[in-house]
Amino acid sequence: MTMFTLPAPGKLNLFLHITGRRPDGYHELQTLFALLDQGDTLHFAAADTLTLECDQAEVPTDHSNLILRAARLLHTHTGCQQGARIVLEKHLPMGGGVGGGSSDAATALLGLNALWGLNLSEDTLAELGLSLGADVPVFVRGKSAWAEGVGERITPVSLPNDAFLVIHPGIHVSTARIFGDRQLTRDTPVSKLPTSLEVVLTRDFRNDCEAAAIRQFPEIGKLLHWLKQHTGNARMTGTGACCFARLAEVQQGQHLLQQLPQHWTGFVARSCNTSPLHQILGETLAKFRETQNSGKSAQIGK
Repeated sequence: MTMFTLPAPGKLNLFLHITGRRPDGYHELQTLFALLDQGDTLHFAAADTLTLECDQAEVPTDHSNLILRAARLLHTHTGCQQGARIVLEKHLPMGGGVGGGSSDAATALLGLNALWGLNLSEDTLAELGLSLGADVPVFVRGKSAWAEGVGERITPVSLPNDAFLVIHPGIHVSTARIFGDRQLTRDTPVSKLPTSLEVVLTRDFRNDCEAAAIRQFPEIGKLLHWLKQHTGNARMTGTGACCFARLAEVQQGQHLLQQLPQHWTGFVARSCNTSPLHQILGETLAKFRETQNSGKSAQIGK
């Protein structure tokens, strides 16, 4: 059996402003997505039926998982009824605000589009992805980006290749609970695309969900305080629970990982302008097709 392997990178919201609320209940947002060089990994192989396996027992592998929902969406959209064996190596924390589920779904859309020979365009896959979640299109597009609306209006940006320490405080934060907070700021003035990352991480930019998260989950406040003490900067990503700090160097982050309080976990990553998925997608799929045509079995990719 020939399998190919694709990454599903994480992301940080370097800021997150809520600028309004639409009649349908969705919030109007502005954010800056920084794609990361760390994330989950998905393996794909042709099969008679559609199945998902994961190396982490707590990750659901039924049709509540966005990977299988993405696969079913492709079935519905194209009429294709092919199967696939998908194996997920889960590294990103669930419910952490680092895009794990959304990125997994985007990688599934791109990988299955190739495996099943659907030849859907990136535009179509991004549109389908939006129905799975507001963050999915940015992972389908594969560029760090300024995003507006519910996250679907995307402008690619060029960011410095900075190092970040990302920490998960060992709690699960419900996005619905944060957006349902009565004191949540929903009227931040609309900003223009800033000229530098430095501005985004300091003056006039913030995460509007942070105060609500701290009120409801005090551990996030402790984490932000800890990061500021040790790095001089700290911010929550998405609706939490992960928080991050920009580092002077990777070694600083590796040192701090050794000092984490019990129950906290973390990783060090660099931001990248082009997704690790898109950096290898073309070559990986070309090798897969070549192997298929030769009739040999192989493991292709990362």
